[in-house]
Amino acid sequence: MRIAFFGTPEFAIPSLIALLQSEEEVTVIVTQTDKRKGRGHVSSFSPVKKFALDRGIKILQPVHINDPLFIEELSTLMPDVIVVVAYGKILPAQILRLPRLGCINVHASLLPKYRGAAPIQWAIMSGEKKTGITAMFMDEGLDTGDILLQEEAEIADDDNAETLSKRLADIGASLLLKTIKGIKGRYIQPIPQIGTPSYAPPLKKDDGRIDWPKTAIKIFNLVRAL
Repeated sequence: MRIAFFGTPEFAIPSLIALLQSEEEVTVIVTQTDKRKGRGHVSSFSPVKKFALDRGIKILQPVHINDPLFIEELSTLMPDVIVVVAYGKILPAQILRLPRLGCINVHASLLPKYRGAAPIQWAIMSGEKKTGITAMFMDEGLDTGDILLQEEAEIADDDNAETLSKRLADIGASLLLKTIKGIKGRYIQPIPQIGTPSYAPPLKKDDGRIDWPKTAIKIFNLVRAL
């Protein structure tokens, strides 16, 4: 299958590696635009872009995800499926309709819990003992699409956002390949999300402020998460 891969942070790289080592064809990588960091405002590539550059894979970095020229170029590549792993932007309907087999998102929670940008951090902050990975079909909502596969993972007492993220990234890569295989074989049936959703909004600097009157365990979870 021809795959367009959307991803930005380190979390996305194991899934990208898994696809490149499979029999599928990754025709393009879409990642967020370069950022300027530090006092010198030096341009910084995303981890996914650095990975792609080292391997000579075609890269697209639209400033605006709705850019008609970007959507036209993406459509000319005729992807059978779009895979999204922590890209960081919500895809518009024009892109969701492009691939003949749909758009698949690898999300780091057991949906419908922790929809949004920072599910790993919010799960730890909330004192959860388990989380997981969800592979889902994408729709126009915020992580509201039908579930394809899920896999649970424990959150250890000594886990922090970094250790948990690495473990979930590896689980996500494995689950993605199973999902792709199931879609090709037509033996995975998408199911609607069931249960009360919760949300994991983008982190702000104030989220890291310690409220000392809180219990020790809540402060401990905050530090682990952030």
